[in-house]
Amino acid sequence: MTDHDLLQSQPAVDDCWNHIGVFGDKRCERLERHIHCRNCEVYGAAAIALLDRYGSSLERDADDYGQGEAQEPIGEQRSLLIFRLGEQWLAIATRCLAEVMPVSPIHSLPHRKSTGLLGVTNVRGTLVACLSLSELLDLETDDSRQSGQRVIPRMLILESGSGPLVVPVDEVSGIQKIPLARISNAKQDDKRTISRFTAGVLQWRGQSITLLNDEQLLQNMIGSLA
Repeated sequence: MTDHDLLQSQPAVDDCWNHIGVFGDKRCERLERHIHCRNCEVYGAAAIALLDRYGSSLERDADDYGQGEAQEPIGEQRSLLIFRLGEQWLAIATRCLAEVMPVSPIHSLPHRKSTGLLGVTNVRGTLVACLSLSELLDLETDDSRQSGQRVIPRMLILESGSGPLVVPVDEVSGIQKIPLARISNAKQDDKRTISRFTAGVLQWRGQSITLLNDEQLLQNMIGSLA
């Protein structure tokens, strides 16, 4: 059975936005409140479901690769969202991920100079603080990659103990379940800012990925708003 067949065999995601939403006949009763489908919780939930389904498909591909070789026990796994900022691939535990949403306008806040704070953005009618993860991690933002592949920037809504936070990212790869055995310790002599928030590193599909310590990172993000 192909990946397409496997995806087709799963329950279909209700793409109501194409039928009764902004891309359909606009008779959805939620439109009056949300203005656009991208601001609706149904749209957000569908995005997460599709992202998770895509991640499961990639995981099956990885499991199928090298079937003829002896397989080691997978053991304990961690569910991670893999994304990119500039040239840096990063991962964060999905336990702190509330939603992946399309890019939304950011409204700057005059006379507010908090480190990494870009402003606020509208999340289903609520203004949520939007921060630059690149600035907080001191990463280069210039993406000089030359690729014909279409890349779509996204925004991540992260859940903290003080409420949601939004961070723009250049690309989202998907949600993956990574065996703990694949995650190694970061270099102790790394003096970069990002190393303060690094929980480990891993290799995934030819890319070196930095796993972020979500608890420490979120705590720092909240502190930067004070």
